[in-house]
Amino acid sequence: MWIFPPSLRRLGFLGMNRRNVAYISRYNSRGRYPLVDDKLKTKLQAEKFHMATPRLRGVIRYQYEIETFAGMVKNLSGFAVKPSKGSGGKGILVIKERSGELFVKSSGRSIDIHVVKRHLSNILAGLYSLAGTPDVAIIEDLIQPSEMFEKLSYEGVPDIRVIIFRGYPVMAMLRLSTRASDGKANLHKGAVGVGLDIATGRCLHAVQYSKRIIRHPDTGIDLNTIAIPDWKNLLELAARSYEITRLGYIGADLVVDKNAGPMLLELNARPGLSIQVANGAGLLPRLKKIEALDPDFSPRAKQRVEFAMKEF
Repeated sequence: MWIFPPSLRRLGFLGMNRRNVAYISRYNSRGRYPLVDDKLKTKLQAEKFHMATPRLRGVIRYQYEIETFAGMVKNLSGFAVKPSKGSGGKGILVIKERSGELFVKSSGRSIDIHVVKRHLSNILAGLYSLAGTPDVAIIEDLIQPSEMFEKLSYEGVPDIRVIIFRGYPVMAMLRLSTRASDGKANLHKGAVGVGLDIATGRCLHAVQYSKRIIRHPDTGIDLNTIAIPDWKNLLELAARSYEITRLGYIGADLVVDKNAGPMLLELNARPGLSIQVANGAGLLPRLKKIEALDPDFSPRAKQRVEFAMKEF
């Protein structure tokens, strides 16, 4: 089914131009962008504020340092390689286990160390960076999803995207990887987006390729039964990202590790708008409600989350 722009406006859907002008440009100081555009800086800033993130195992900044990679991961059965300035999931290599001298990706495909080294070289050359500029590669621990989350997704680790506006969580979705998305939780690659009720963490609506679905295409899980445990604490972790960045409009990506619990994965100063499709609802009414609040009143993260859970 097609829907026309006037209908989207009536439903309160936020468009890209309005998002860029009225929210990103207005509420995000460009001087603070490096804190979220650079995953390494985000991780170090989060650690400074005692926010849990996946453990950093190594950083490769120069081509000659690629030869040290084997030593960095010598004792790791699984790990993730990421471009520090990448976006949209580009350039992320997830290794879930080893098979002799080979590395097994989350999709199940095996590759050798030469492929990994070539990937690292491409990262440093800026192939995946936001502006195509030279980048650095970070190697971090692989998330081990809790039993509940492991059952929901195909191969990859499910994550939760929360839109934070002036420190308030205004909309959330669970992203589930699929066979089509190669084990990655990116909606544009075929992952499933599950809109979550801010008040309860329960499924409201689910989509794949912008079309509503009821069951996960690979696992067969009934998506309507999803309810995220420890929901309030997850929202508080997301809300605290406002304190570490002082950016007014951001997307916080969270994961739940089997051993470490809720963790901040990364932040995004230009979060996409597909979260509205996953929720079957528009962002504008919620953003306007937050804009109506006294800008000089700055409650703690716990109070901001309680307000959001009540209002949304």
